[in-house]
Amino acid sequence: MAQASNIEKRMGASILRLFFHDCFVNLVGPSWTVSLGRRDSTTASLTAANTDLPPPFANLDTLISMFAAKGLSATDMTALSGAHTIGLGHCVTFRAHIYNDTDIDKDFATLRKATCPFSGGDANLAPIDLRTPNKFDNRYYQNLRLRRGLFHSDQELFNGGSQDGLVKSYSINGRRFARDFAAAMIKMGNISPLTGSDGEIRLKCSVVN
Repeated sequence: MAQASNIEKRMGASILRLFFHDCFVNLVGPSWTVSLGRRDSTTASLTAANTDLPPPFANLDTLISMFAAKGLSATDMTALSGAHTIGLGHCVTFRAHIYNDTDIDKDFATLRKATCPFSGGDANLAPIDLRTPNKFDNRYYQNLRLRRGLFHSDQELFNGGSQDGLVKSYSINGRRFARDFAAAMIKMGNISPLTGSDGEIRLKCSVVN
């Protein structure tokens, strides 16, 4: 969330919304109505982004509370986490999970250790979704049920907690996941809009007026 907000401050709020929407749609993901006209910030804060973005080692309570602080529910959080059906993770972000955690499939951990050593290789990459890393689908949730979440924070969604039932539902019902994901994206896009004299509508996306 915060990472997207930080990027938004540099490339234009409306353009960013369209960018994420089209990325997901082009990867066979859901579509939703993108609201335009959001005012752009005149500043950017890397510190704020790193502080507000849920870390890959967060537990379930931390994830729920961090999303709640932005006005998003636990359902929104679990649905938005499904964006991890695409993309890559750096070794440094999942090393502790594959070497120290017990809530992980042993064969999956062994596979990831092959390219993520106990020491070094921090920038080595691995697909977040082992099975279909370049397609937007519900395999992410199927992976969680098999204990194959790449990040500790991923597997926390299916680890005997409050989101287990929803993960099971999304893993079976891709349409429900797509519907809830689209609704959560709209809610996330409406977090703390700038109004009145705050912010500006940029004449050029890459720089402030």
